[in-house]
Formats: sequence, C-alpha cells, structure tokens
Amino acid sequence: MCDRDHLRRWASEALDRRTFAARVGAVSGVAALAACGPTVSNEGAASSKDGAEDMLAIEERGVSFATPDGEMDAFFAYPASGAHPGVLFWPDVAGLRESKRNMARRLAGKGYAVLVLNPYYRDVAGEQFADFASFIEADGFTKVGPWRGKHDAAAIGRDATAAVEWLDAQDAVDTARGVGVQGYCMGGPLAIWSAAGVPGRIDAAASFHGGGLVRDDLPTSPHRLLDEVDAALLIAVAQDDDAEDPEAKRTFSEAAQEADVPAKVSVYAGDHGWTVPDSPAYNAPAAEQAYVDLLRLYDDNL
Repeated sequence: MCDRDHLRRWASEALDRRTFAARVGAVSGVAALAACGPTVSNEGAASSKDGAEDMLAIEERGVSFATPDGEMDAFFAYPASGAHPGVLFWPDVAGLRESKRNMARRLAGKGYAVLVLNPYYRDVAGEQFADFASFIEADGFTKVGPWRGKHDAAAIGRDATAAVEWLDAQDAVDTARGVGVQGYCMGGPLAIWSAAGVPGRIDAAASFHGGGLVRDDLPTSPHRLLDEVDAALLIAVAQDDDAEDPEAKRTFSEAAQEADVPAKVSVYAGDHGWTVPDSPAYNAPAAEQAYVDLLRLYDDNL
C-alpha cells in the first residue's frame, strides 16, 4: 500500500522537485485529454472513426451534503443530458484534487454520474494537496494521519449511505440502475466498506492498488465483510504490492468465493499508484487496461 517508503522511493527517482513537478504537469491532464485522443487499449471504450474516444458532453459542479458525521464536500461530474448510473469515487491518500476530477470527467463522458468524495471532510473541506508532488513536499502522511484514523467500516458505511441518497436525488442519476463505487490506494478498502454499507444499491465495486484489503489485525477487514456485499468486484493489485504480500490476493479471492461474491482479482503490470495521472508510479498502458476493466465491470453490472 502507499506509505512513506513509496514516497521516499518516488522522490528519489524524481531526482528533484523541479523534475518531478514537470512530470506531474505532463501527465495530470491525461484523463481530461482522453476525450480527444486515442486510447491505448484496443479493447477499450468505443472509438470514433478517427480513433478518438467517443465521449458524451458533461457538466460538473462542486457539491456538499449532510452525513451523520457532518457536511461532506464533493465534486460531481455527469452527462449533460439524460439519467445515468451513479458512481461513488474514493480518492487516494492525497485526497480530492485535479487529477481525480479529471478521472471523474472521463468516466462521466462514458455515461456515468460520478461523485468524487472528500475522504477528509470530518476535518477539512476542499483540496489539501494540488498533486502528489505537493503531498510529498508537505510530508502529507503526517498531515493526513489523524484524518485517516477516523476511517473505519462503520464510518464509511454512513458516508456511503448519505452519498448514495444524495446521488439518488439528482436528475442525472437513474435510480432504476445500480450504483458503482471505486477506490484508489486507501480508497480501496473504503470502496469495499461502501459496498457492504449499502448492499441494496451498490452493485459493483472496484479497488485499484488498494492497501489494507486483507488485515489480520482488523475484525472489519474488507475481506471479512464480503458476506455483507451484494456487488461484483474488481480487485486490481499492484505488482509491487503483490511481491510484498503475495498471499493477500489469494486470501481475498478465497473469502469472495466463500461469500459467493463474484470477484476478479488480478495483478497488473504497474506499481502502487499506477492508475493515477499525477502519481510518480503512473503507467499509461497499465492504467488504460485498468480503465477498460472498470468500464467492463460497470457495463456488465449497472
């Protein structure tokens, strides 16, 4: 999972702050530009004759809504017309920021109403880090540590319930279709806890390089709550995370099988953070494959 060791390695590989910032600037717009550029995977979303990815016109806005624990702020991107399946989007440790908004915009352009949640709303509102470079420079783990400590299965279940209720009240959301949820890094467990917390509405859940999906020390470890989940799962594992703990994927797969939960658990050719455009580990081909697999999960289940 994403930890200080990852960040130290990333910072070293970046050589210096200026080099790393330049790289972030080059890749942070990838998701937004995907609408007018070719996709990497031939098995991806439908393309037009000129090779550009077909996208719907979208609208977006910042929103907030009440939860049992306070007012949550979020970013909402959705197709400009019609009603579509809703999606909850849990960011990684660096929180709500432009790279995550860009990822939501791209997904919205494929016909989903996407709500990017602020996982730290109990303590702070809005963007705390512009990108991963800022997170590293600010010793982000020290800052977010107390905020992350408030994430547990019960709290995230309350958050997800409130977020789904908000989505269901929006004209852009088709309440006759299921809701999806996706999470990155620390958001992986949050996605599974969300699915367990709202089993009547969440029909698909995806974790990308999720940390802590299998924890022996936690009674509410996500793999122990799969009997409360009524959703198809996509568990996308980073190759370096798998190298550090190869048993985790097998444990999760066995728990899903025992709970009779359909789960695709796969190791991808990318290191932790490979799906996120402003991550130092971003890997475009592997990220595109993960995106294709996410669309397939949603297309098949929502």
